[in-house]
Amino acid sequence: MKKRVKISSDTLYLELFTLIRKKLWLQILIGFLLGAGCGILLNPGNGLAAAETSNIIVSWLAIPGHIFLSLIQMIIIPLIFSSIIVGLVSNSNKPGAGKTGLWIGIYFLCSTAIAITWGIFLAEKINPGGYIDPNAVNRKVTAETRIKMNTDDSQPSETGISMGSFPDKIIAIIPENPFESMVNGSMFQVVIFSLIIGVALGSLKQEHAGPLHNLLQATQKVCMRVISGVMYIAPFAVFGLIAKSLAQSGKAVIVGLGGYVGTVLLGLLGLTVLYGCVLIVLARRNPFSVLNQCKELLLLAFSTSSSAAVMPLSIKTANDQLKIDPAKSQLVIPIGATINMDGTALYQGVATVFLAQAYGLQLDIHQLVIVVLTAISASIGTPGTPGVGIVILSVILKDIGVPPAGIALIIGVDRFLDMTRTAVNVMGDITATAVMDRWR
Repeated sequence: MKKRVKISSDTLYLELFTLIRKKLWLQILIGFLLGAGCGILLNPGNGLAAAETSNIIVSWLAIPGHIFLSLIQMIIIPLIFSSIIVGLVSNSNKPGAGKTGLWIGIYFLCSTAIAITWGIFLAEKINPGGYIDPNAVNRKVTAETRIKMNTDDSQPSETGISMGSFPDKIIAIIPENPFESMVNGSMFQVVIFSLIIGVALGSLKQEHAGPLHNLLQATQKVCMRVISGVMYIAPFAVFGLIAKSLAQSGKAVIVGLGGYVGTVLLGLLGLTVLYGCVLIVLARRNPFSVLNQCKELLLLAFSTSSSAAVMPLSIKTANDQLKIDPAKSQLVIPIGATINMDGTALYQGVATVFLAQAYGLQLDIHQLVIVVLTAISASIGTPGTPGVGIVILSVILKDIGVPPAGIALIIGVDRFLDMTRTAVNVMGDITATAVMDRWR
């Protein structure tokens, strides 16, 4: 007869505490769940707290989250600058280094085009906007407070594509004052400047390039050390940000939004499956293993809604967990965090068609082509920060004649979708890095 082993509650507590302390992804997940519960309880719609009281509480709870994001944003520019140059110099002595950069650009361009085309296709087939009464849409839009962005139809689009403005956009790619671009957070111009300096530095002899290369390597290591320290407050940051988001978002008023949300989520799921196929065929990796190794990264991306904020962790994950050549990850991931936003591109395609359907408008093939081209153009160089997808969406809507004020219809559910598409954006960067690591 087997003797039962009695496990004390103190032993279980110690084992559980040790497990949580060693697993950052578990800490982040617990912070997310607790934050979600707290945010739902503090939502004024539940009647447990007045709106003013709720706002005060969640503002205090969100302090660690805002500190976390500020610390990350503080080192984004030096990290991008140093990582791209170090990556280029490290690859400069390898055969086919120039082709690597070309393949990266082609890969990201194709993946973005596929993502938005897939989103438009799904929205056309599912027709989520057909479940909403256009009169209800107009009432909803006029009742909402005007969104604080440039949605004035009288002003021309600054990001849209036209034959007259296209040459100016090409010229504007090159930063006249790189330090001004860094101060203004013009990420794409920072990337271009870094690429130019990296190519030039890689062409010099070691005796001339060595000192600057060593300085940039040290800068990169310092940035990564800062990230390691910042990650200690990540669970508290996630708790506060999620609590504030759910406490202030309110309940969706129109049931038809469920079709829109479902279409976006289905599209993002399709993209994730596509990434899995790419990992199997092109990178020769097990997609489930990659997902498991990236779980902390994806959870943090989901919680912060910022691909730029988790870029340092993306590099660290690629190097430490996926064992990718640091020269590749330091080059591909900073570029991907700036110009590769597949999840955001898909969302823009779905949202554009949905709002057109909600207004009773039918988009022709010419307008759909404009949607694809404008989304690709607008996504390049847009900072990977929370809510940026809404800004790009307003540009697309103006280009095809759909009232941008209709964004008020979907703004209530955008935070959740923003979190989801950011995780997909980051997964896309990781997939691209794994592919380039094997190809080049």
